[in-house]
Formats: sequence, structure tokens, C-alpha cells
Amino acid sequence: MFTGMFGLAVSPVELVFRTVIVYVAFLVAMRIFGKSEVSQLTLPDLVLVLLAANALQPAMTGPDASVTAAVIIIVTMFVLNYVVAQLRTRSPMLERWITSARTTIAEDGRRDLRAMRKEGISLHEAEEALRLAGVIEASQTTGVCLESDGRISIIRPAASGSAAGRPGADRQMATSGTRRAALRLAP
Repeated sequence: MFTGMFGLAVSPVELVFRTVIVYVAFLVAMRIFGKSEVSQLTLPDLVLVLLAANALQPAMTGPDASVTAAVIIIVTMFVLNYVVAQLRTRSPMLERWITSARTTIAEDGRRDLRAMRKEGISLHEAEEALRLAGVIEASQTTGVCLESDGRISIIRPAASGSAAGRPGADRQMATSGTRRAALRLAP
């Protein structure tokens, strides 16, 4: 009765190999095409990820639609994710490759439109991040950076007297919680 539900049509080893190949390919694609994380995706980004997941599923399962195959694939993905996270903490080279460098999109109050275009940040998104950080315009900042995780950090000159007695506290920094969709201040 449950043979079709739990019986494998593809060997477990093949399922693991298929999953590893798709995981690595998707990781490379995500690294090449953006800094956003899932919580920071725009609607088109989210549609892309969902459609990619739907398109990649048959590449992982092959002709197997069993529950057992799904469990093997899910466990493989979680193990891969754990291994990559552990390797990132041990390998600075892998960390640099997986985590992109921050990009300065405004400095000393002047926007860098070329950097904004390169990173796919609209003027509206940048202005929204500024407003959420309590800044009316870029000229009130000493720097605005798109961080490697997709957040936008706003660096403002310190209020007069606020840095007294604190070495290196000559600037204040606010960070928008996300670059996309729901820009908000991080705690």
C-alpha cells in the first residue's frame, strides 16, 4: 500500500549527488547575482527564487517522487548548509568568496550613482533607508554603505560633544534592517 510513497526509484547516493550539484550551482548563482538574503528580497527577487526552486526540484529528485527521496534531499541540504557555515568560519578565503564586500553608495554626502546602479539600488530605496535612519538627505551623512548581507548602513557625523571621552567615536552609525522590501532600523 505504501510502497509507491516510500519506495525509492533512484539510489540514495544519486539523490545526494544531485542535491550537492544543485546546491553548489544555486549558491554560485546567488553569490554572483546579488547581496540580498531571503528577508531582503524584492518581489521580483522572490519570484525568481521560488521559480528557480520549482525548476531545480526535478533536477534533484529525477524520476523519484517518494517521501523517502524528499527526506534524503532535505537532510542533504541541511547538512550541506551546516558544512558550508562551518567551513566559512574556518576558511577566510571561503568567507570572502561567499560573503561579498560592502559597497559604498554615498560618501561625504555625495551619492555614487554608478555603485548604486551596479548593486541594483534605486534612488527610492536609498532615500527610504536614509529616512528610516532619521536622515533627510545624503548630504547629512559621511557615508552610506550596502553591507555584504544586503543591509544599508548610514554613517552620520557625530552630534557636537557626543563623542567626547570616547576614543574613535567621531561618527554615529545607523543600519537599516534590510535593503529591500521592509527597510527598517536594526536594533
